[in-house]
Amino acid sequence: MRLKHIGAMTYARNMEFVRDRGTFFWNLIFPFFLVFGFSFAFSRDGQDLLTVAVFDGDRLAIEQFLTTPGLAQREFATRELAAERIRNHQLDLLIDGRSGSYTVNPSSTSGALVERILATTPETAELQRVELAGRAIRYVDWFVPGVIGMNVLFSAMFGVGFIIVRYRKNGVLKRLRATPLGAGEFVIAQMLSRLLILVFTSIVVFVGTWFFLDLVVVGNVFNLLLVTVLAIMCFISLGLVFAARFRSEEVANGFINVALWPMLAFSGVFFSLDSVPPALQRASLALPLTHYLNASRSIMLDGAGLPEVLPNIAVLTGMTVAFVAIAALLFRWE
Repeated sequence: MRLKHIGAMTYARNMEFVRDRGTFFWNLIFPFFLVFGFSFAFSRDGQDLLTVAVFDGDRLAIEQFLTTPGLAQREFATRELAAERIRNHQLDLLIDGRSGSYTVNPSSTSGALVERILATTPETAELQRVELAGRAIRYVDWFVPGVIGMNVLFSAMFGVGFIIVRYRKNGVLKRLRATPLGAGEFVIAQMLSRLLILVFTSIVVFVGTWFFLDLVVVGNVFNLLLVTVLAIMCFISLGLVFAARFRSEEVANGFINVALWPMLAFSGVFFSLDSVPPALQRASLALPLTHYLNASRSIMLDGAGLPEVLPNIAVLTGMTVAFVAIAALLFRWE
């Protein structure tokens, strides 16, 4: 395997990307429009409903409190998850029947309102108060990892899978086969080219939105970059699977879309999966985008370190190896 061949092919592919203004727009400029558009659409202060979570509520007689107009009860798998939502201002009050206490964020105006309702309800007036402070997580803070994930997913799948199929259809691969360039060198060059492009565009989108929208970034940005690079490699490898055999862009486009849209719908790009049925939450773990979003949001918004997101990293790594192996077995020049 010759680095000179890989370098020449990587450079040629990068220049092809830069010269294509339409591709440049969709990969670099469009994510900004998407983030700012959703930020404006979901930038209202306050919520239509006050939200509360209850654990071991059967130990308390709180039916009157829970039927308060404008109050909505939300369910969470664990107390820890509900407490984290309190910290991020995404839940207004947490009642724990086991300890006879309630948890509220002292800087949350909605939490203060629910607390006043709680204090005026005889059945809950004796609960002990627990404070859990934290900065509010806006929708745009939560949404930016989804935009970056969606952008790299589309670019990796179409920028690798679709392009290689086009090369095969137009006879480019057949001509390359007659050169000293090996199949492994060609594939590595395609992966490296797309990796460099997507890392650059992801950094630009993240830094730009961080600067203009004052994003909440609790965790280490280098850990976030590491997880993003790993996810990009996984998505590129998946694109190579679709590029391995197809000779028609139309057929490749259909199969790529079949893989893309379930990930966009069920990985939590636009909306949280906290409220969906548990079976769907478990099914979403089969999708690589889910693991990237879980890991990136945990690092960015919860301050998680690499050990906390290690299961997500392991899954992304395993999927990348599997996709590369499948693509290598299926790849054909013609």
